[in-house]
Amino acid sequence: MKPVITRFAPSPTGTLHIGGLRTALFNYVYSKQNNGKFLIRIEDTDRERSTKEFEKNILDNLSSIGLAPDEDPINQSERNEIYVKAAEKIIESGKAYWCDCSPEDLELMRKEQTEAGKKPMYDGRSRNLGLPKTDKTVLRLATPESGEIVVKDLIRGEIKFNNNELDDLILLRSDGTPTYHLCNVVDDFEQKITTVIRGEDHISNTPRQIHIQNALDYPELEYAHLPLVLGTDKKRLSKRNAATSLEEYREKGYLDSAIINALARLGWSQGNNEVFYLTDLIKEFNIKDVQKAGAIFDISKLDWLNSQHLANLTLNQFKKNLEPFLNKINIDMESHSNVDSLIEAMRTSSDTLSGIAQSLIPYYQDINEYDEKAIDKFISDKNLLMQLRDLIDGINDWNLDSIESSLTNFQAENKLSTPAVNQPIRIALTGSTKSPGLGLTLTFFSKKTVLERMDKLLDKKS
Repeated sequence: MKPVITRFAPSPTGTLHIGGLRTALFNYVYSKQNNGKFLIRIEDTDRERSTKEFEKNILDNLSSIGLAPDEDPINQSERNEIYVKAAEKIIESGKAYWCDCSPEDLELMRKEQTEAGKKPMYDGRSRNLGLPKTDKTVLRLATPESGEIVVKDLIRGEIKFNNNELDDLILLRSDGTPTYHLCNVVDDFEQKITTVIRGEDHISNTPRQIHIQNALDYPELEYAHLPLVLGTDKKRLSKRNAATSLEEYREKGYLDSAIINALARLGWSQGNNEVFYLTDLIKEFNIKDVQKAGAIFDISKLDWLNSQHLANLTLNQFKKNLEPFLNKINIDMESHSNVDSLIEAMRTSSDTLSGIAQSLIPYYQDINEYDEKAIDKFISDKNLLMQLRDLIDGINDWNLDSIESSLTNFQAENKLSTPAVNQPIRIALTGSTKSPGLGLTLTFFSKKTVLERMDKLLDKKS
């Protein structure tokens, strides 16, 4: 059986996009399932928009998330001579011709076709003229005028295209530079690609590229066209409805493993196992189970998956991942006297590392802001806050059992609800009503600090 070789072919005109990462992921997984290779090709022929900075961003992010290529990437910008030689081979075979139609001629042709209710496409007017090459001619492929191309798609089954609906596409521009389609086909052959897995927006390109393959006597390839990644508005994912680059999600505190988990679920599902890792995906993924319809990227699903992946970390792993987010807000994690218990208690305070870091601020720094709605709801009675302050002051043994016993007795003696007792103290300590169990929360502060914060809130209520 021939080894499977897949490729991811990004254009370095921006940072690594979530949709592109999903495509790279499926290519990587399919190759590994079949003991093959995963390759990368940088399609950087757009000299104006392509940059080395974007190229580095894409390659670095792919490698760091676990999708490193099995061979060094190639750059199309360095391979012009190879493409031109391929074009010359097509010319020699008689399957290409020179065309001197001006932009004005082509525009008029398309206008007339549209007005006649026809599909606007090049009508082959130069095909049989035998024109010589000049500085004004482009090289066009002589596409078969009858018959059909059948694309065998691993996801969609057979997709048929009538050749008479495919015009004679340009292979070389008038300045001699090759076009996307020619470069694509030649590189797939040169890299020994066996399987092309890409977005469904490339479906219309596939029959055109097959015609170029046929003109060059290249072997057939396997194809799989993935559903597009959509926002919750069911339109193509863009900055309107979600962050689109891998870096943005990392900066928000999503784990790489959770991002891969979420992306793998975009258009594919198998069984009831929602939480998995790359190694699990390689074992379980079946490309034929990928759906045809667009896949909606739901940030709430990513949030949930991230919380699950965070929960699966050991405490030391969790602290290592959290530390950069605390450093960003000038917090030294280890400066807390009971750091391991604190971090363990706060692990579920948010779905992201960034959110958890923010929720830890009150445990390291003084309170600067309060949830005013919480104050209005739970501290309408300043006298109760003063009583609670005196209660805290009277606790001699500052430990969990003693603290919880004092709070429970006070609540029973005064016939108060748990929130009526606990929430004013929480607000004083953290600025909000969110924290672990109140007794445990109090142990993360010295008694002196608790009293100072309660005094500060009392001053605010004066």
